[in-house]
Amino acid sequence: MLDNIENNTNYQSIILRIGEVCEVNGKQVIVKVDELKNSSDIYYKGELLKNVAVGSYIQIKKGFLTLIGKIDGEKIVENIEKLSSKRNLERQLLISLIGFINPFNKGNFEGGLKELPLIGNEAFIITNDILNKIYNLNNSIEDITIEIGKTPNENLAVKINIDKLFCSHIAIFGNTGSGKSNTLAKLYSTLCNHPKIISNEGFKKNCQFILFDFNGEYSGNECICSNKDIYKLSTRKDSSNKICIPQEILLDYNFLSIIAEATDKTQKPFIKRALDTYIKVINADNSEASLKNIVKYQVEQTLKMSDKEKALLLLDYLVNIVNTLDGSDVKEGITWHNKVKEFMFGNDIFLASNPGNITNTKIYQNVENVHIKDDIFDNIIMFLYIQLIYDIIANRAINEHIAPVINRLKARHNDLNKIITTGDNKISLWENSNFIVIDLKDVNISMKKVIPLLLSKYIYDFHKNTQTDSNPKKYMNIIIDEAHNILSSESFREAESWKDYRLETFEEIIKEGRKFGVFMTIASQRPSDISPTIISQAHNYFIHRLINIQDLKAVETSISYIDKITASSIPTLPVGTCIFNGISTPLPILVSIDKLENLKAPNSNTICITDFLV
Repeated sequence: MLDNIENNTNYQSIILRIGEVCEVNGKQVIVKVDELKNSSDIYYKGELLKNVAVGSYIQIKKGFLTLIGKIDGEKIVENIEKLSSKRNLERQLLISLIGFINPFNKGNFEGGLKELPLIGNEAFIITNDILNKIYNLNNSIEDITIEIGKTPNENLAVKINIDKLFCSHIAIFGNTGSGKSNTLAKLYSTLCNHPKIISNEGFKKNCQFILFDFNGEYSGNECICSNKDIYKLSTRKDSSNKICIPQEILLDYNFLSIIAEATDKTQKPFIKRALDTYIKVINADNSEASLKNIVKYQVEQTLKMSDKEKALLLLDYLVNIVNTLDGSDVKEGITWHNKVKEFMFGNDIFLASNPGNITNTKIYQNVENVHIKDDIFDNIIMFLYIQLIYDIIANRAINEHIAPVINRLKARHNDLNKIITTGDNKISLWENSNFIVIDLKDVNISMKKVIPLLLSKYIYDFHKNTQTDSNPKKYMNIIIDEAHNILSSESFREAESWKDYRLETFEEIIKEGRKFGVFMTIASQRPSDISPTIISQAHNYFIHRLINIQDLKAVETSISYIDKITASSIPTLPVGTCIFNGISTPLPILVSIDKLENLKAPNSNTICITDFLV
């Protein structure tokens, strides 16, 4: 047996040895390469191993301990002692020690320094079994793993434990055409179609996924999984696909503030007052009578005012509440007398001096046409006007500060009706499937920012607030493709306060969501546009080719896992190849992601002119 060990050790020493340590300077080590070990590949035990090169790993034997280093560079040094020899140059490798194989911990790889090598210690090529330990790819039999691709150099299958990957925040970055959409689809397609998961009732019941698709790339019937629900929203035309949101949610002032992009100090409190008035009225014993009494009071107060500017403004607002059945002007017969500073009715009746005649005006009589409507947004807009009239009469609000929020909601009214419907109960988005795609391809720019924020906040708050001891934690993953559309830290299309609220909402989800079983997956071609807080909170990264200097800088400064050599390779990565790093693996792995077949792949392929030639 000892002979076999000795023979095996000699065999390994002969085949895998590349040289010996000639200099140690802290964790920086220099290895002198043997003269005959400069070939590019080595055949060992039926495996074709890549010889050492910049960016690859190396093992250094020190007694029973195996030290692991990464090759940062190499150089040629003149050997002064052999000047008379024909070969007077020697190759040296510059090594940074990164960890060791711990013989007392089942031979697992551990990062950090335990010992430094000695001059003369032998250095060897990394074998695939040790490389698996370094990359943490040695999963146990009980682990459920997904295979996402192979290492391009060693052709090792990259299999990742699903808990380590999907119970984390994931970031996928890469220029357009670099393969990031395929990577996103590959991750979730492999998970949802895993033999142990695809028919598992516990997975279907307790794990929920929502994917915001800005360009309609994932709406194919077979893309990711076949048993998904697709909501194809549109602001251009009425569609059968609408998101059902409970009425009580739309009546939450925070929720409505998102839609109306309300500012914190003035507009949000105003919306809250308006909604409180609305809820009080609809809960009254006779809501219709209560509403009419309010509007009649406001008509009376307006027509008795002596402040011309304020009176004409409120009269215009009342026109938005009171309408005639035949479409005629409700202000008919009412004029302002500048000298007396009162409204006149007809030619000779001053209404402030003769308030009993107010009941004869057309606007007062048509208050009988005012009623609670079926459209909740119509009702909300009506009560915003009612509250604004109240506030201006009481000198509680300045019109210029409040009117814009009503105008924004009115402008978005039609868009909202095309994509949102309301219900009395908490209707789940995941009624038929635990994986849904929100297709925003046919939605205008303003709604593309509002809908993901609105839905994400709703489902996150609901998920967080419904967890109790009797209702245990469930899993949810919010997937955002083209994430720079809604996670941008710079935007010239929106108010600063609205942008801050949008970012704070998603930053809260990515910082606190893990505690409640909520995780995010973001994919973007412009990481420099995304909030650094969001980037830095991700646990696992898939980085495809990036060329823009600002994008590279954003990745390097936000992701502590990336070393200089790895970062320098990002601009030259081939299509479909990415650097995978994070909590699932202690060191960066270069992975060539398996390309999905056409039916299952996202609709993001680049067209070719030659395809149109006949």
